[in-house]
Amino acid sequence: MIDPRRLRILRAAADHRTVTAAAAALYLTPSAVSQQLAALEQETGHTLLIRSGKGVRLTAAGEILLEHANAVLAQLERAEAELAAYAGGEAGDVTVTAFATGIAEVLAPAVARLRGTHPMIRVRVRDVEGDESLPMVLDGEADLALAVEYRGAPREDDRRLVRVPLYAEPFDAVLPADHPLAHAPEVRLSALSEDDWIGPYPGNPCHDVVLLACELAGFEPKLIHSSDDFRAVAALAGAGAGVALVPRSALRGMEQKNTVVRPVAGPAATRRVFAAVRSGAEHHPLLRPVLEALVRAAQGLTTG
Repeated sequence: MIDPRRLRILRAAADHRTVTAAAAALYLTPSAVSQQLAALEQETGHTLLIRSGKGVRLTAAGEILLEHANAVLAQLERAEAELAAYAGGEAGDVTVTAFATGIAEVLAPAVARLRGTHPMIRVRVRDVEGDESLPMVLDGEADLALAVEYRGAPREDDRRLVRVPLYAEPFDAVLPADHPLAHAPEVRLSALSEDDWIGPYPGNPCHDVVLLACELAGFEPKLIHSSDDFRAVAALAGAGAGVALVPRSALRGMEQKNTVVRPVAGPAATRRVFAAVRSGAEHHPLLRPVLEALVRAAQGLTTG
């Protein structure tokens, strides 16, 4: 008989590629993870992982078991959701991870709505970078993620997660006030190919959006300055340090000192924001109202 708790450990090992990282995500010791994986191999009668100095990877048998593990864990999530619904369990904590502007634009209004409609649901917000949210949900550290697409993210057809689209927003060009294109009604990115650029660090989903937009415009941006704080990015642009692409929502209410903001002509850089929960948990009586509140809060936001 296969212990389903060990299936969760197998999935964490496959996701994180090292025993140490899987142990940290599951709040276990590396030795405990190794012991559980060894016990799982004994239960199945197959070698499931290949271990090397660089980490671990699944064998063919491990890949087969992982596919079943995803289905089993999703079914367990559905069982918990139905039992909670049977108990009328619309009271409890929901941990939500989100990036800063997502919190301001969608999550905070959703929390305000829930205080009126579902006062017994307490939302715990965790401000994390966009590429951290989905792994935290998969590892059970969070119940729901407000996330964006990024390089290396779980694919849209990943059966471990259920996604709920929320909104899409364009990135605008932020230029120094004395830039030659400062008075243009809109800016073509190709016209900025010789400029110095200011942008987020690699790993931030917005970094990928900027690189892809410039690639489609036919050039690779000269990223001279790096910051994940869009206020800092705008301040550097105002100081004449370079140009930038910034999500439109991040610019709302920001003091535009010595800068101008212009829409991008042609195909614009866009980030698509969605909510994600573990497959099977989307009907949980604690999570369903939170998802509905997020959808309501996202209605009418800028799309592109």
